[in-house]
Amino acid sequence: MKGLAEKMSALIARQDELAALMSAGKVDAASFTAMSREYSEIAPIVEKAKAVQALQRELTGLQELIDDPATEKDMRSMAEAEYRELEEKLPALERELQHLLLPKDDADDRSAILEVRAGTGGDEASLFAADLFRMYQRYAEAHGWGFEPIEVNETELGGYKEAIAAITGPGVFARLKFESGVHRVQRVPTTEGSGRIHTSAATVAVLPEAEEVDVDIDDKDLRIDVYRAQGAGGQHVNKTESAVRITHIPTGVVVTCQDNKSQHKNRAQAMKVLRARLYEIERERRDSARAAARKSQVGSGDRSERIRTYNFPQGRVTDHRINLTLHKLDRIINGEEMDEIIDALIAEDRAERLSNLQ
Repeated sequence: MKGLAEKMSALIARQDELAALMSAGKVDAASFTAMSREYSEIAPIVEKAKAVQALQRELTGLQELIDDPATEKDMRSMAEAEYRELEEKLPALERELQHLLLPKDDADDRSAILEVRAGTGGDEASLFAADLFRMYQRYAEAHGWGFEPIEVNETELGGYKEAIAAITGPGVFARLKFESGVHRVQRVPTTEGSGRIHTSAATVAVLPEAEEVDVDIDDKDLRIDVYRAQGAGGQHVNKTESAVRITHIPTGVVVTCQDNKSQHKNRAQAMKVLRARLYEIERERRDSARAAARKSQVGSGDRSERIRTYNFPQGRVTDHRINLTLHKLDRIINGEEMDEIIDALIAEDRAERLSNLQ
């Protein structure tokens, strides 16, 4: 693996260079901070690279011992046995190093904004959207993450036309980013008297949460409207103008929030969602290679792409991107067994990217 060997040598040399520069004390505070961050980021990769090199050197030494005509028979047998044992360990160690070398999404460690919207299917689509929203809520709670609803537009039947939540915790976006897309459900609606199976859909979007420093939003680019919050069916739920609608004029992005009685809190929550949406737009624009790279990864990230089907009569969930079918729909929709799908998606994405790592 010539490419891997070159990457290992380059990383080790870079760590030595950073250590020398920082210990010399000739860099300013900002440079020192940047170098310290880089040193910390590459440290685990260098540690793994050195472990690979040490194992390779050990194998080379054993091979020389085995090939040496002067080596005694018993010693050669011991060397051959040790060589076989170490040789079996090397591929796994190299794979671990390759995983560390994969380009990292800067947003992976962030919290996320979850948006679920009813798609085709009328009332049944809204009920399914509510099921998905609760699925992610239970999944978040099981992982010890915070789950704060920001905006829930409920129907008279208890479904959700649209629901937005902030999911907070380390690595939330990394776990949930492959959930974006169209989720399809096949089941007999409670309102269906003939027992006929209906197909409906909901759209899920998972965005990395953005800080104020990530997105520069000029106040003059915002149009902010306030109005009375309304509940399901259009009835007024309060008599004050606490609901907030924010329009980002340059992009046309519109965010509404009315779940809190405080106009101030609704505005803050709406700004959080707006920042996340603008940050995602900027991420996609900035990383021009992302669109091409996604073609070789799990899914396209396109919210119009059908990614998963929940078939209630057969009790199965199928993720179409990786052709994975699990017959445990009840446990998945309850948020209990989602990890099996998410782990498979992450593993497939990693495998695809590893195959492109030269």
